[in-house]
Amino acid sequence: MENLKQAIEAQRRRLESLLHDPLQAIARQMPAVWPDREALDALLQQNMTQIPEATFMYALNTEGIQLTDNVARSGLLPEHFGRDRSHRPYMKQVVPADGFLLSEAYISLLGRRPSLTALQLVRDSDGKALGFLGADFDLRNLPDSAPLYEETTEWRQIKGDPSIRGTLFLQSRVESLMDRDMDAVLSILEELFTERGVFQLVLHFSSSRATVWTLDDPYRYRILTHEALSNPDTCLAFPHRDYPPDAQIPGDAMGEILANLKALRFADETIYLRSSSINLFNGMVSLTFSCDGSHYMTWKEFLDRSMDFWIGSAG
Repeated sequence: MENLKQAIEAQRRRLESLLHDPLQAIARQMPAVWPDREALDALLQQNMTQIPEATFMYALNTEGIQLTDNVARSGLLPEHFGRDRSHRPYMKQVVPADGFLLSEAYISLLGRRPSLTALQLVRDSDGKALGFLGADFDLRNLPDSAPLYEETTEWRQIKGDPSIRGTLFLQSRVESLMDRDMDAVLSILEELFTERGVFQLVLHFSSSRATVWTLDDPYRYRILTHEALSNPDTCLAFPHRDYPPDAQIPGDAMGEILANLKALRFADETIYLRSSSINLFNGMVSLTFSCDGSHYMTWKEFLDRSMDFWIGSAG
């Protein structure tokens, strides 16, 4: 999760730098008319263009009670005057020393949309806190200034349904159609990966099906049932494509990866592989066992582990 957290924090810092100065400038004008509702409404309307990304702006007293209407670019929403916002997530965070706070994202009450709020403390000429200037933002309206975060390649283990783990030793593997034709299935899958443009696979051993994504049509998946997976003619339905040069998994490793999946499927009658996924560009393999526990790792880590490790780790 570190990559995701770092990307979120970087974007928050960009938003803080964007919003800090405009909100502070507006807040400096507010003590002169505090707490006059109409005057504050008018002041916020005049300054709405300073923060065009905001959905609403409003003033709150130190108790979190709204002193103004909700001020939007389209006009005033008077039904929010007197609203108690003290229970909202952004009012429970500690305001930093400079008086500016950008909240954690939350789900809005009215639109049920991912949102965040910026608060700027309003002080009088003696430095006494009068209340807050608040600005609500729909995440859709905020500028995108950061690239998509990179998914980590660190080993991750995720526990599954506790009810399945609790009954693990009361169950055993039931032979599926795919199990009976495993060698043919894996040969066809290797062909699809290395010669036919498949770059992502989710393989469901117990239900004898696979979901695949191709270089030619990456936004749509295709479902291959056991009938297709066990028939070499299926390869003819996928045009020949050179193995992608930027794939993180070498083409000559695919046979060994698939062979190891087979070994995990048949290694134990209680702790066995239920499903797996492979992505050439992530360079990742995932495994979900009969205990409903899942592992995500690089293809090299997958091949480096012994069978004893997997059975013990899954259990």
